[in-house]
Amino acid sequence: MENQFEMMGLPKHLITALTKQGISEPTPIQTHAIPLALEGRDVMGLAQTGTGKTMAFGLPLVAQLMEIGRKPAEKMVRGLVLAPTRELAKQISDSLIELVRGTPMRVNLVVGGASLNAQANKLAKGTDILVATPGRLLDLLERRALRLDGTAFLVLDEADQMLDLGFIHALRKISGLVAKERQTMLFSATMPKQMEEIAGAFLNNPKRVQVNPPGKAVEKIEQQVHFVAKGAKTELLIELLDKHRDELALVFGRTKHGCEKLMKLLDKAGYAAASIHGNKSQGQRQRALEAFRRGETRVLVATDVAARGLDIPDVKHVYNYELPNVPENYVHRIGRTARAGRDGAAIAFCAPDEMGELRDIEKVMKIKIPVASGRPWEASDAPAAPKGGRGRGRGGAGGGGGRPGGGGGRPGGGGKPGGARRRSGGGGKPGGARRGKASASA
Repeated sequence: MENQFEMMGLPKHLITALTKQGISEPTPIQTHAIPLALEGRDVMGLAQTGTGKTMAFGLPLVAQLMEIGRKPAEKMVRGLVLAPTRELAKQISDSLIELVRGTPMRVNLVVGGASLNAQANKLAKGTDILVATPGRLLDLLERRALRLDGTAFLVLDEADQMLDLGFIHALRKISGLVAKERQTMLFSATMPKQMEEIAGAFLNNPKRVQVNPPGKAVEKIEQQVHFVAKGAKTELLIELLDKHRDELALVFGRTKHGCEKLMKLLDKAGYAAASIHGNKSQGQRQRALEAFRRGETRVLVATDVAARGLDIPDVKHVYNYELPNVPENYVHRIGRTARAGRDGAAIAFCAPDEMGELRDIEKVMKIKIPVASGRPWEASDAPAAPKGGRGRGRGGAGGGGGRPGGGGGRPGGGGKPGGARRRSGGGGKPGGARRGKASASA
């Protein structure tokens, strides 16, 4: 049977490169997007994470640059790929390097956390494909380290997160510097309203390719939620991690300080844990990811900086230790599991003050997440304002398993006997004020 990528008209070199990677059959987003892109059309691709979007734009981009054939002039960039995070940019760069291996084409990567001078020196000879984060690209443009006036191909990957991270003004500025006669491809997993503005500014009569409704998670992800007080989250996490010590788990928190603190607690509890967040250098983040990919680290604690761009097929469990403020980010977080056709589990922890976030997530995804333990918190369980030096006023808010009373363990009473393990209002562990305060920053 003829290779389906060959039927699309991709050059022999790319077919060979795909074969070496064990790729012979396109994913749905690739099937729809690649032929349109090869025709030179602008493309808006909407697909959930883990569905092969990088190859959906990477293959036609490389194919067209190979067909044109000329070398880039000094400081010139022929094709530009913008990504919101260093991790995603690195992943894209690695994938494109594999596609051009054995050809004269040059792929360069520019992200924050690395030497500006070193990056400028690499760009001086000209670049066939530049993968960049918007902020670092603007830094280099201000130094006149590169030119975009001859850039005939522009790709915006995970454009919705670039909006979330406040890159809208940077994108507008970059758009004005890139050649007006160009092909633009925009890819995203979700479609917020502001994306229409971006599409209007960057794309010319685009063909829309949508393989899954925006906000829909991979079907092979088993989702569940635990209703658990803030002060009891760490103990519940350790209990659940203990059931699959040999499998890779991603744990998402909201803040850099909180993730670092949680990682240290897990490390003390005997888990091979690491963390990645904005306070880490690019080298530290990359080493942590590589150790996680190799299985030397079993638990990776991360802020949303890692929700995009992490392509580690063996991640089996994703824990939302704290629910994200932006509901679409939940989709990206849990998309780190069940990749490349595998199955996976996404476990959410919901404290009383996170009920609004949970409702928003379920509204965006148009589902009701199955309850693993406890029962939904009510308005009366919301955290009370702190008084003096004491912790939160209500036991069930920040104090642990206070809501069901002394012996219930998990918030819903019934279920498993949690006992003192997740009870902070009664005996066993110290009271809710101290533990609630400790995890509030996580």
